Amino acid sequence: MNGIVRIDEQSVLKAYARWAPVYDFSFGPIADAGRKRAIDIINRREGSLLEVGVGTGVALPRYAPHLTVTGIDLSPDMLRIARQRVRERGLTNIDALYEMDASELRFDDGAFDTVVAMYVMTVVPDPIQVLKELERVCAPGGEVLIVNHFAQDHGIRGWVESFMAPAARALGWHPDFRAETITDVATLELVETVSLKPFGLFTMLRFRKPDALAEAAKPAA
Repeated sequence: MNGIVRIDEQSVLKAYARWAPVYDFSFGPIADAGRKRAIDIINRREGSLLEVGVGTGVALPRYAPHLTVTGIDLSPDMLRIARQRVRERGLTNIDALYEMDASELRFDDGAFDTVVAMYVMTVVPDPIQVLKELERVCAPGGEVLIVNHFAQDHGIRGWVESFMAPAARALGWHPDFRAETITDVATLELVETVSLKPFGLFTMLRFRKPDALAEAAKPAA
């Protein structure tokens, strides 16, 4: 599958059961630049938001109150912390948090105005299927944002990433995942690619789903 070595679901669940209690302290700071960039874009939008891979809910308090937010995650251990965060912070714009497989989203087509997946695509067994689901539940005229680490083929960083891949898979993720795995098969319009701190380690891909009515109203070329 596009050169990806699959990670099984049980490995993901076991990894996140281990990491859930310390996830915010271990991974939160290094991932914050990408999270902030995505949230800044999301908060300028309107309507409904789906966060796929909501994890411990670290992003939830930062979403603008005018948004109606739904989150999903495969890990019950992560969701337990996220739900506690919602209660303690009194986050009234969080509509629901569901235990759900990102490759089989139980939502209608076009259900959300914005869909975001931050640091998710490298930890799911089938990232292409997850991408299809993100596209499916995004409403016409909506946006899909993906923030992730994407591997490089060249330089010292590329060599280190390839060398470390087997050990990383044991933790439930694959660092040798390339952006082209997403961009080559996406059916939405890629409108922005942003390299993020630290050291360009993470990238944000911003996609837009065409509005069928707006497209139909355009004059013929």
